[in-house]
Amino acid sequence: QVQLVESGGGLVQAGGSLKLSCVASGNIFALNGWGWYRQAAGKQRELVARISSSGTTNYAGAVEGRFTISRDNTKKTVFLQMNSLKPEDTAVYYCQGIVNFRELWGQGTQVTVSA
Repeated sequence: QVQLVESGGGLVQAGGSLKLSCVASGNIFALNGWGWYRQAAGKQRELVARISSSGTTNYAGAVEGRFTISRDNTKKTVFLQMNSLKPEDTAVYYCQGIVNFRELWGQGTQVTVSA
């Protein structure tokens, strides 16, 4: 069974940093683009950042310059380095990947930024 598992969430003070990881496991023969999304309480899920199979990245305006998405193809892992965190970054963060030509989602990891 192919699945995505996130880790690295937690509680941090404003201005702090966290690094999220998401690893794909199972019988994987194709791994293409990755994305990180987040959903704050009472709001819709939104794109945070994405990275293509060639390494091209895109960021939401609210996080550009503070967050960095990267990938390690040998470890089938995508990362989200989050710096200068703000209370408005508080949300459940989900990774999304195109694995074996199918879209998969992780279970989510909570990030809470205190003022």
